[in-house]
Amino acid sequence: MSTTNKIAIQGPGLKKEGVVILQSLLIALSTAVELWLRSGVGILTGVVILICFYGGIRYGRPGTTYVAAVTPPLAFAGSAIIVTLLQDGFRPSRVGIDVIAALASAAPFLIIGALYGWFVFLNAKAKKRPSKPRGL
Repeated sequence: MSTTNKIAIQGPGLKKEGVVILQSLLIALSTAVELWLRSGVGILTGVVILICFYGGIRYGRPGTTYVAAVTPPLAFAGSAIIVTLLQDGFRPSRVGIDVIAALASAAPFLIIGALYGWFVFLNAKAKKRPSKPRGL
């Protein structure tokens, strides 16, 4: 009879800086790989974006939910701009079209992840607020 050991996270979790760096690196890597292989952003980057939203919220310390909800869209936009500039050179019309196409391709994943992240953040914020007395 074999038993499986679950990997337990030691300590309280990632700090805000750790969440930002981890999410940014994962999103930049997947965006660069997908733009290099397919010349467009698609399902691979979208799934990585959703994983980053979930992972940032799940593995961050208490108080890092806001950072985990805000970072993935900014990291994706920044990495899409940088990778597009590296591939196309500085041609504003071409870079603009490619960046808009990348943002449009990842939009459903960004929206779903942002809805989840903001729901968790606002729900936690509402739970911290003291309840109002009912009868006056």
